[in-house]
Amino acid sequence: MSRIRILPEILSNKIAAGEVVERPASVVKELIENSLDAGSTRIVVEVEKGGRSLIRVSDNGSGMSRDDALLSIERYATSKLYSDSDLFAIDTLGFRGEALPSIASVSKLTLVTREEAAECGTEIVLEGGKLLKVLETGSPIGTQVTVKHLFFNTPVRQKFLKTIPTEMGHISDVISNMALGWPKIHFKLIHNGSILQNWSAAADPASRITDILGKDFGSGLFPVKTDFHEKIENDGVSLSGWMSLPRITRATSQGIFVFVNGRMVRSRMVQHALIQAYGGRLMKGQFPLAVLFITVPCDQVDVNVHPSKQEIRFSRQQDIYDAIVAAVSAGLSHEEKPSWTPSKPQGPTAISEEPVRAEKKYPYIIPASDNRAPATVADLKSDRASASAQTPDPPVPFRPLRPKDQPQLWETPQSVNLNPIGQFFDSYIICESGENLILLDQHAAHERILYEKLADKSVERRIPIQRLLIPETLDIGYRQALILEKLIPDLCQYGFEIELFGKDSFVIKSVPMILSGREIKPLVIEMVDRIMETGLTANLEKSLDACLKLMACHGAIRANQSLTLAEMATVIKDLEACRIPAHCPHGRPTWIQWPRQEIERLFKRT
Repeated sequence: MSRIRILPEILSNKIAAGEVVERPASVVKELIENSLDAGSTRIVVEVEKGGRSLIRVSDNGSGMSRDDALLSIERYATSKLYSDSDLFAIDTLGFRGEALPSIASVSKLTLVTREEAAECGTEIVLEGGKLLKVLETGSPIGTQVTVKHLFFNTPVRQKFLKTIPTEMGHISDVISNMALGWPKIHFKLIHNGSILQNWSAAADPASRITDILGKDFGSGLFPVKTDFHEKIENDGVSLSGWMSLPRITRATSQGIFVFVNGRMVRSRMVQHALIQAYGGRLMKGQFPLAVLFITVPCDQVDVNVHPSKQEIRFSRQQDIYDAIVAAVSAGLSHEEKPSWTPSKPQGPTAISEEPVRAEKKYPYIIPASDNRAPATVADLKSDRASASAQTPDPPVPFRPLRPKDQPQLWETPQSVNLNPIGQFFDSYIICESGENLILLDQHAAHERILYEKLADKSVERRIPIQRLLIPETLDIGYRQALILEKLIPDLCQYGFEIELFGKDSFVIKSVPMILSGREIKPLVIEMVDRIMETGLTANLEKSLDACLKLMACHGAIRANQSLTLAEMATVIKDLEACRIPAHCPHGRPTWIQWPRQEIERLFKRT
């Protein structure tokens, strides 16, 4: 008997559904893409119990005839591909023809549709992929797909669904992403009878971006376009969108939204190009916020890489990369130009136009006398010849000790005596300790100090707080709002007073004293983003510890911050009292040292 068998159609459909339908949000995405391909201008999504019991997507698109509606529930039946060449020039969001039959195979599906020329609509009812009935029915022009009891016949898949708020968060993200990419379409999301999102068609894409990502992001946008890049523009590739100024960043890449020919995609190449364009304006580990629209000839992009259609390949990848870097860099340069032009003083009192040189930072560097005669070419040649005639000893290579070679500085608390003598680059405290030179990272050291103080005082519930004179309002997304709402009681013990202020808005009334004068909203958003990556319910204690580390990081002394000797001494004293003084909460060393004998060896004294 043969061991290889042809799978029954119902089983193969369920396997196909596993590739297309991962969760309720996948159903919403596929159905919205069909609605957009049908030319809809208004799409309404109704959900019950996070999509477990009901998902209904209604549109005012072109609709289908009875025959087309019946064909649409057959596997690999599509109106978007007719030949091999079409497969390599796809200009629609959906094209495979497996979405509806795959969804129908794991749910109870009802399709109601009507095209403009028809007097009545068509209603098709399926259960577990089996056709139950086909009826004529009254309906408006467009299509309505109702999906009930998703995964009712695949209990294993149903078991892996998350909580209702989590699944609802994923659905909200899908619709938000679609709304970003299609600002001229009216989107509405209803959950358990309540309207969660309602975005009317926007003539200006920037207003849609502000509505979805929040007013804080909207106020820090600059436009991106490739009008100046004639070669790219003439070849049918164009780039437009909006980016955040360097002062507005996120700790993750979740704020980067890239649309290629209207399809939202994830592309490491595009993300790398964006960061490259910012140059050194971004701190390490920080990402900009971006909404980027890339238009490429359909035959120059492959969207058939993965069933989810979120991964793509460009045939002209380097050109796209260069265009993104050039466009974003140009936008940044334009934003950084001063908006004013200084006027030139007139008359005999006019100030010299010679550039003013910055004052030397180090007073012990003695400038050359201005009474010397200018050097001539002969002088320079003579100096060069004299220098080449000398044969100095080769310099001793400078090899600082690696972290693993560093001795244990703090064996027990207060076991060292560090004497601060200055700062290096306003970032590192220079200290003497016996026969050693110690360099202390002031940010890492203060971060460790604040982290341990926060951890200790939160247990004792004695964290000093600072009430804000003007409370700050924070607008965030649906999933972020769910997480922050759950975090509020725990953040309260760390000195935050945060209250829900509307659907996805919060008001911050007080903060820990250590954060007084710091920007609060970026910190709160970063805490929520970090938890979104790991999951709040997975390990609450670990999530709260991550929040403590972020609070300590945001409250700590910055690099490039000048300190007095008294302030340096205070940092050293507090660090010596820490339980783990040698490392910051993220694991970076707080200090490095060089013995006197190593320094004297470098100067050839020994």
